[in-house]
Amino acid sequence: MDTPDTIDRMVAAWKEARPDLDPSPLELVGRVIVLAQHLVRSVELALEKHHLTLGQFDILATLRRHGPKGGLIPSQLLESVMLSSGGMTARLDSLTESGLIYRKTDPKDRRKVVVALTAKGRRLIDAATATRFNEAAESMPPLGAGERTVLAELLRRWLAQVAG
Repeated sequence: MDTPDTIDRMVAAWKEARPDLDPSPLELVGRVIVLAQHLVRSVELALEKHHLTLGQFDILATLRRHGPKGGLIPSQLLESVMLSSGGMTARLDSLTESGLIYRKTDPKDRRKVVVALTAKGRRLIDAATATRFNEAAESMPPLGAGERTVLAELLRRWLAQVAG
């Protein structure tokens, strides 16, 4: 075993304090929580140079991935980001005020509003995406391709169980 970390010490303390309970799941869950907190901080720091929050990046990136199809309606955006509808409205208002997105009436259904990137928004998200991808690569531990594939599949199964 490598050098014991905070999670190892916590599990050992629980084994002593509550020998009637099995704290071993905390070895994974605790590390995932700590890792997620670290990764969120890392992403937020990387995006600061673009004056974007992670939530703003998420919306702009979703619109960018959608490509030249003309935008998305807010409910489609809401499906791909973790926000309430009220949170989405506030974020869309802010991105509109910044000139990064615009809203237009859906030509197929005038009751709907379509959200799309402006040219400024597209330039910003393209630059921020390069930064984000570099940050993700730098955050990865030195794993071989096979290890990365196995880890990705295990995390996919875990996420499907809790989010499914």
